[in-house]
Amino acid sequence: MTPTQERAQTEDLVAALEGRAAFYDVLAALYYRPLTQEQIERIAAGDLAAFADGHELMAEGLHDIERALAKRNSGTRQDLAVDFTAAFAGTSSWKGRYATPYESVFTSEEGLLLQDSFHEVYHLFRQNSVRTGEGYDFPDDHLSFICEFEAILSQRAIEALEAGDVAAAREQAALAKTVLHDHILSWFDDFEELALRILTTRFYRGVLKASKGFFLFDANLLDDMEEELSRS
Repeated sequence: MTPTQERAQTEDLVAALEGRAAFYDVLAALYYRPLTQEQIERIAAGDLAAFADGHELMAEGLHDIERALAKRNSGTRQDLAVDFTAAFAGTSSWKGRYATPYESVFTSEEGLLLQDSFHEVYHLFRQNSVRTGEGYDFPDDHLSFICEFEAILSQRAIEALEAGDVAAAREQAALAKTVLHDHILSWFDDFEELALRILTTRFYRGVLKASKGFFLFDANLLDDMEEELSRS
């Protein structure tokens, strides 16, 4: 590979990593707390449109989000807050089950917080020098924090590539792949199925669809990235 080709490959990888980091940051915000009016207006203005090329299911979900906000009015923020709180904050349930986005809730037999998955994620974060900030009082296996961790791993891979350290970039991409499969895809389907029984707005149903599409797209992206970095 010529130096020009190597530079082009690095630029493509960096662009892909930047894109995945940006969307993981979006998802982290969407699942963390009800949206502010400012966030709603930014999303309505097309902040997510750039991501629609990733996966068909992702594009469908983003379309649902776009269509939902096209009809926004003075009550939209409150409607979305009520829907978010009902499902993701656990104020409503379906047959006694709550769609709170914690890995432990969906991977433990008892459906409880702070089970084995929590401890796995807690140690994974600490091993990689990551801690939740002050005031972030949710357990570490909250979907928002796992998404933020994925964004951090992307940024670290970018820094490694820009420093010419392909081995370190490959290591970060491999870890990102493990996290995606072991700590997101392993339970997201069950979470989505339950949340869809509680959510009522097209917006948040679209968020779930876009999330699933993105995770599937990201799994393929990381496979390709790992292979490409192995050849470098």
